[in-house]
Amino acid sequence: MKIILRADVENLGRLGDVVSVRPGYGRNFLLPQGLAMAATPGNLKAFELERRKLQARMDALRAQADEMFGKLDGMTLVIPMRVGDNDKLYGSVTSHIIGDALAEKGLEVDRRRILFDHAIRTLGEHPVRIRLHADVVAALTVKVVSEDKYHGEEEAAPAQEAEAAAEAPAEAPNA
Repeated sequence: MKIILRADVENLGRLGDVVSVRPGYGRNFLLPQGLAMAATPGNLKAFELERRKLQARMDALRAQADEMFGKLDGMTLVIPMRVGDNDKLYGSVTSHIIGDALAEKGLEVDRRRILFDHAIRTLGEHPVRIRLHADVVAALTVKVVSEDKYHGEEEAAPAQEAEAAAEAPAEAPNA
């Protein structure tokens, strides 16, 4: 079955490409999702008229992806998890957990676009990629820490800063 792609489709082609796909994939997925249209002479002419609008929409999506890339790429995301014996996690870090942690920082990411090289089931730093656009993939580091130690560090840091601030004014009058 020959189709015209109305959007970039991963592992298939780019906007405007005429490609050949299996009939079931075309009829059951690409056509209903609006990602493609049948490659007939009439549709080819109609597509050329519609191409500018589609290209403008794709360019806008690419610009949004580039903006998000600037915020995400190289970021280290700390995720506290419950751990058991030998520092093994109860369960694993999922795309849902990473998506929620990013949302807390004000970065909305589609959880289906979070890519793992392997399941995250141990403490430490793990590389994670986020496919923001067909051409834009941000790489970030997920640092998994123990829930007990993380809360201790979080509370200890403000306490240490308060102690340092209390000592500094006391020393100034003596000098």
